[in-house]
Amino acid sequence: MPNRSWITAFAQLWLGCCCLAAPTATPRFSVARFGAKEGLPQKSVLTMTQTRDGYLWVGTLAGLARFDGRRFTSFDPNNTSGLKSGRISKLFEDHQGNLWIGTENEGILLMDKEGKISPVVLPSTSSPPRLIAACEDAGGSVWLHTAGTGADGLAGFLARYRQGRIESWPWSPSAGRSLISEDSGLIWVGTDWEQRALNPMATNVAPGAPPAQEGFFVNGLDCLLASAKGGYWRLASGTNNGRILKCRGTTVERDLGPYPWDQSRARVFAACEDLEGNLIVGTLGDGVYWFDAAGKPAHISRDQGLLYPRVLSLCVDREGCLWVGTHQDGLNRVRRQYFDALKESEGSTVQSVCEDGQQGIWVGYFAPRVDHARGDAVEQCSNVFQFAPPSEIEYSKLVRCVFVDRTRQLWVGTYHHGLFQLREDVFLPAPGSTNLLNPHILAIHEDRQGMLWVGTEGGLARWDGENWRTYSTLNGLSGNAVQAIADDAQGNLWLGTDGGGINRFRDGRFTSYAKTNGLPSDTIASLWADADGVLWAGTSGGLARFGRGKWTSFTTRDGLITSNIGYLVEDAQGYLWLGSNAGLMRIRKQALNDLAAQPTNSTSGSITVRAYDEADGLPSGECSSGSQPAACRSSDGRIWFPTIQGLASVDPALLRPNTNQIPVVIESVLVAGAPVITNRPRASPLQEVVLQPGKQGLEIRFTSLNLAGADRARFKYRLIGHDAEWSPANDSRVAYYGKLLPHEYTFQVSACNEDGVWNQTGCSLAVTVLPPFWSTAWFQTLSGLCLFGLVAGSIYYVSTQKLHRELALMRQHEALEAERARIARDLHDQLGANLTQVTLLGEMAETDKDLPTEVEGHARQITQTARETTRALDEIVWTVNPANDTLDGLVNYLCKYAQEYVALAGLRYRLEVPDQLPGTPIPPELRHNVFLVAKEAINNVVKHAQASSVWLRLQIEPERFTLEIQDDGRGLSAEAERKGRNGLRNMRQRMEEVGGAFTIGPGPTTGTTVRLSVPLGKG
Repeated sequence: MPNRSWITAFAQLWLGCCCLAAPTATPRFSVARFGAKEGLPQKSVLTMTQTRDGYLWVGTLAGLARFDGRRFTSFDPNNTSGLKSGRISKLFEDHQGNLWIGTENEGILLMDKEGKISPVVLPSTSSPPRLIAACEDAGGSVWLHTAGTGADGLAGFLARYRQGRIESWPWSPSAGRSLISEDSGLIWVGTDWEQRALNPMATNVAPGAPPAQEGFFVNGLDCLLASAKGGYWRLASGTNNGRILKCRGTTVERDLGPYPWDQSRARVFAACEDLEGNLIVGTLGDGVYWFDAAGKPAHISRDQGLLYPRVLSLCVDREGCLWVGTHQDGLNRVRRQYFDALKESEGSTVQSVCEDGQQGIWVGYFAPRVDHARGDAVEQCSNVFQFAPPSEIEYSKLVRCVFVDRTRQLWVGTYHHGLFQLREDVFLPAPGSTNLLNPHILAIHEDRQGMLWVGTEGGLARWDGENWRTYSTLNGLSGNAVQAIADDAQGNLWLGTDGGGINRFRDGRFTSYAKTNGLPSDTIASLWADADGVLWAGTSGGLARFGRGKWTSFTTRDGLITSNIGYLVEDAQGYLWLGSNAGLMRIRKQALNDLAAQPTNSTSGSITVRAYDEADGLPSGECSSGSQPAACRSSDGRIWFPTIQGLASVDPALLRPNTNQIPVVIESVLVAGAPVITNRPRASPLQEVVLQPGKQGLEIRFTSLNLAGADRARFKYRLIGHDAEWSPANDSRVAYYGKLLPHEYTFQVSACNEDGVWNQTGCSLAVTVLPPFWSTAWFQTLSGLCLFGLVAGSIYYVSTQKLHRELALMRQHEALEAERARIARDLHDQLGANLTQVTLLGEMAETDKDLPTEVEGHARQITQTARETTRALDEIVWTVNPANDTLDGLVNYLCKYAQEYVALAGLRYRLEVPDQLPGTPIPPELRHNVFLVAKEAINNVVKHAQASSVWLRLQIEPERFTLEIQDDGRGLSAEAERKGRNGLRNMRQRMEEVGGAFTIGPGPTTGTTVRLSVPLGKG
């Protein structure tokens, strides 16, 4: 502990008064800017509208842009067919989903729901009109108010587009134009000095004239705006410093008073309503004025973050965010903030906050500083106490916790210098605190019996009003650094330690719980015992719950944005608030209880976690830690949250969760890095993508249309047929699949908003991966049929060949048998007969042995018969020998036979054959039959022709040879032909059997010619 001199100096606190105003009812806003970094084509946003599909469309001087809350997709004449100009001045969507586009220099364009853009031509206009205002009447007709593009730009037209036809009328010149459709059915047309009503349903209208009613004079009409709650707003600057009126017809129902802005430096340029029907006005020079239900305006300008006050366009989205288009600062998103910050704490690290019991709060800083604030009035602010000027202190004199007990005594725990009390506006060391175990005070808590407990780095101390009692590891504590204390209705005192887990102190005994018992970590930062008897613990490893004797842990896998929990506090609406280094979290306690009640010990389910940071009004997204009390709930229900940049508070009753299911859109599909399907500016949702064989690398890009919290949307996706479970999407909002097998898949993607409401329908895309042709059913079927055919054909071929071989063997066997029979027949017919004849002649010679003349005759006959027998035998041998189965063998033998036979007959013989005879193989049957026919023809010449000469000619062609046998005899007489018809018929039949031809006819001059035409290669 510090010495007495330091205590005396420490006690000399300088006293001062300041105006620490607690949060007031003044609305607070957060402003986010979107520009070129997000893809905005140009800084001047002239017009905007949110279309039915959820996109925000903005028109700039460099093109049209579609915005999903995070990034812009630009469309200009270079990349969009039909968009003739990039200078977009007006956007309007009708009830059919058509987007009307007004350009600065190329007239009016109409974009249908499929993204097709076509020009709108107004009759009787010589130059492209410039669209200033548009509306739609109750009958679905679209009304257009234009200005000319001439030198003055004032002359304009009023036009009506109905059922695909358009009609127009010249309108009074004016610099300003308004056009609205009132719920009464009237169309109000405003110019600088006049407001006129049109009745679209009127029937008694003169040809060529608009259905006008009486108008009235309005001095300096700035704006007409139709109200969603009926009637319309009229803003006119001509009288009484400007006036804001809520009207119905010609009746003024409400007067919000004069313009709250200075007309000399700002003028009305845009107006819209919020979701509650309150008026919002954008000025050219003084930012935005947002009126509440009572008609009180909140000014949004540089002080609130709207850095450029020249407003060109306004739009409120479906989540209630205001979008502000500026002249040179791009697009700004303005959101109401429900969190308030204590102004005097901004920029300083707040460690601890505690209610004083008198509608005030004490604030302890990570500095030698303690503040007190009361929210009634400035003059009722209490004193601000500081230990010393920050430049004159040491780091070790920092405040760790402030606490007010039930007697309204303020206790202050410091780091290194112990425990103090505030007595008579002086901080003095707490009585007896020099006997505490350690001067590093971490936590202060008062239990239900009024006992004060103090946690230090050296152990636990208890103050009963008179004396201190200490506890440490020597008494059973699992760890000496006690930084969280809580007690429950059962009389248990719970202690959280740094590294020693949680201790339960009851009846003088400590029971410890650690990671081995189910805690996510042994480092405990905070404890909270709720009214249901459940103990909640914030740890460095997640949130822990102890109920019915069971610990349950919740971490990032269950939906927490971080597992490092600093402090805990419960609100009156049933939510737990968790302070962490990654932001402030709000979780419905019942959801945690339900998850813990699951029969399994695993908490693999998902809980809805709402995260808050600077965009919601917190001074910082990082909350303080290491103190108790840290956050607190005051008696009015407001929760106070210490952060490293100041103290924030919120009334949880004012927070309304976003229950909208945010749309999910698949914007494009790429295969192997190349776009396959890309949405046009507006098109029907993508339905199907087909990957050709061999194409791999499927990339699906998607987004959500939650403009209010696009950066907080969470996604999950799966590819049915490939993924077993949902996968969380990364921040790039892309699902990538490398190699996919041929199959039909369904890609599904879903998103949840900032309050964890999931889109139950999501978005889906049919994905078909085509197989290579060899894997297709038709190819496999065809291949199967071909294989079957091949197998069947092979079997048939093998079987046929086997049959052919068997048949050939049979034929060969038959031919062999026939040849054997022929040989036997020839032997019998020729040799047998000749031998028989020789035998008879020999017997006759023996009988006539005494007759020399007879014996000589018989001998000659025997010789001749023997010679014939030898020739017949030679012929038989030649016929049987396979070596002679060639063309040259046949011709040589035939020529030899003819020469010998004719010579014996005493006839002249002439042979005409080629010098070289080819050795072409011929079948034995052909050789035999051709020889027999030729032999028969030669025999006929010798025996019947009475010729003196014989010619034998041979002509060889590639596929056949022709053999001619010609004589110079008496020719073929009718009688000879008749007698020899059997021989000729046999000769012809033999030739036909071998595929040849036999002809016989007269010779060139005399005699007879026999012609044998024989095919080669055939048998």
